[in-house]
Amino acid sequence: MKVNLVVGVTASLVLGLAAAADKGGVRTSGACARECLEGIARKYLEALVQRNPSAAPLADHVKYTENNVELLLGDGLWGTITSKGPPPTELLFADPQAGQVGFFGIVEEHGVPGYLGVRLKVEDRKITEIETVVNRIPPLSPGASPPPYATRQPKELQHFPAMTEAVPPDERVSRGRLIDIANGYFSTLQQNDGQLFAPFADDCTRLENGNITAGDPNSNYVPARITCAEQFKKGAYRFDSALRERGFMLVDEERQLVLTRGFLDHNAVLTDFKLTDGTPAVSSFKTPSTLCLLELFKIRGGKISRVETVYINVPYHMPGVWTKGE
Repeated sequence: MKVNLVVGVTASLVLGLAAAADKGGVRTSGACARECLEGIARKYLEALVQRNPSAAPLADHVKYTENNVELLLGDGLWGTITSKGPPPTELLFADPQAGQVGFFGIVEEHGVPGYLGVRLKVEDRKITEIETVVNRIPPLSPGASPPPYATRQPKELQHFPAMTEAVPPDERVSRGRLIDIANGYFSTLQQNDGQLFAPFADDCTRLENGNITAGDPNSNYVPARITCAEQFKKGAYRFDSALRERGFMLVDEERQLVLTRGFLDHNAVLTDFKLTDGTPAVSSFKTPSTLCLLELFKIRGGKISRVETVYINVPYHMPGVWTKGE
């Protein structure tokens, strides 16, 4: 009952956000169009690589988090980064109406590569919020094997081309509808029992920490060969117990993208179960754990077609820094 109560409250908040967005309730932040926001993001990334916060266009007061922990600017990745990936590994997206800009790409820290997700809030052309998720990929221990889906290294990161493509106006849906669809994906994933609470394109595919985990018929990882909807219809993620503290921070209306955050809990109560077709399955989670994620949805014609995610493991039921007090 506790999980259902939390989900109900979250859903009400989401509906309120969507209604506000449809009525123009999203607060604007001055005349800073896509090119302006992406330029600010590039300056931020350049300052990060230089390890020099003063080189970034920062406001007087900035909230900075890394992996759901609030840090002082200059700490964490600022002190360890040695390089970022080349332009083909970089993905920028922007929401001029809300003054938000995002980045997905790769970084390196003293030889350790990682996947990077960043959200920046911009007001009066100054950065006021920095939300960062870094999934670091340390070398494997002797004799250890990577996860079966991890067939690519960070330097091989390839974003879906659709993420940078503008969607024709007649195939777009409203800000509020985009948020509803992204929230429906989360509701489908939570306690996945085969029901779909979001519309999916027939070729929906997903990229998680640089690796395709759905919709790749050529994948060596068998579960990744079927599409997002097919996985959910099978109830392949039934071991998920809650997807809480959902945030819908950035809506790129031109490209029909939604940047979200969330915490995916696994209480590890369910170990052996059956898919909706009766096939026996085993959960990969044997102890309680939580994933903290930044997830980007591409929606075309009102259907989810592409998903990219940067996530990390955090302590079980870790509360969110950005949703504290809401």
